[in-house]
Amino acid sequence: MKKYFVLAIGLCLTMAFTSSCKSSESAYKKAYEKAKQQELAQTPVEETVEVAPVQTAPVQAAPAQTVTSAVVREEKVTVVSGNALKDFSVVCGSFGSQVNANNLKGELDAAGYNAVVAYNASNNMYRVIVSTHADKASAAQAREQFKARYANDAKHPDFQKAWLLYNVK
Repeated sequence: MKKYFVLAIGLCLTMAFTSSCKSSESAYKKAYEKAKQQELAQTPVEETVEVAPVQTAPVQAAPAQTVTSAVVREEKVTVVSGNALKDFSVVCGSFGSQVNANNLKGELDAAGYNAVVAYNASNNMYRVIVSTHADKASAAQAREQFKARYANDAKHPDFQKAWLLYNVK
């Protein structure tokens, strides 16, 4: 009786190991064939293509526009880190956490800006300021340039919402 029991367990183990090996082997074979097909599909095919020259008309630059109708928010802010503020500033980020504001300031400084972090006590918000200006027109122009620079930046889509701040003294 013991012989049959040991023989049955041995037979079960043999079946278990052989069936699991076959399924793994077939999976590897399928993966290999799929990779081989992708490799063959990516091999470049050389073709001769003739390109006809294109006639273009000269492009005239649009006249510079002054942006005086830009909406300006008035807030009383104090500088937390960075240089002093002038009357008008371009704000590209607002945070409830000073750490987050400082992180964005660091990124902007690395990108060549002289960013400033300012605190609005009434809203308990930290504003990340990209540039500061004496007049509204130059601040509005700087905002448009900043937005244009980051128009297709997937990392900072909120930069398209940059706004102007008038620092109430």
